[in-house]
Amino acid sequence: MALRELASLEKYLGLKKPNKYSTRGEKKVPVLQNNSGPPLVGLVTIACHLVKEAKRPELLGDAAEDRAVVHQWLEYRVSKLDGCSKDESRTILKDLNLYLQDKVCMAGNHFTLADVLMYNGIHPLIMDLTFQEKEQYLNVTRWFDHIQHRAGIRHHLPPVVVLRNRIYTTRHH
Repeated sequence: MALRELASLEKYLGLKKPNKYSTRGEKKVPVLQNNSGPPLVGLVTIACHLVKEAKRPELLGDAAEDRAVVHQWLEYRVSKLDGCSKDESRTILKDLNLYLQDKVCMAGNHFTLADVLMYNGIHPLIMDLTFQEKEQYLNVTRWFDHIQHRAGIRHHLPPVVVLRNRIYTTRHH
């Protein structure tokens, strides 16, 4: 999944020449063979490199505090979200729902690389939820729907319907 995710990120960033990736180990950690130095290893390392290569520093955060928040969510993605169990996923969704209560994006009000990687990481969890379960995590589903509808984000992933249309059953007299 990480290799498709990186290829999708390249397209989103508008990088013209696609990179060649491989994987390493049982967990299939992505590796980018860098022409100008040693290979880059790991989803976060490579994704940050691609953002810098595309000259899109705003995706890493404008201020020092923003950059720290973005990095925190990038680390959260690979340390907590990737490979989590079904029980852990419920805790993650509950925590994210609380965190996103007063935020538009992962780093506040500005779209960043954290939104891209967290969206890709959380996509399988949201796909597995019923409509009723999605309604329990309204802040997560609001954020998720916002991100999936941004141009160029959902290259390799199917769209997810996050809210169903409600038919009003109460009678108005």
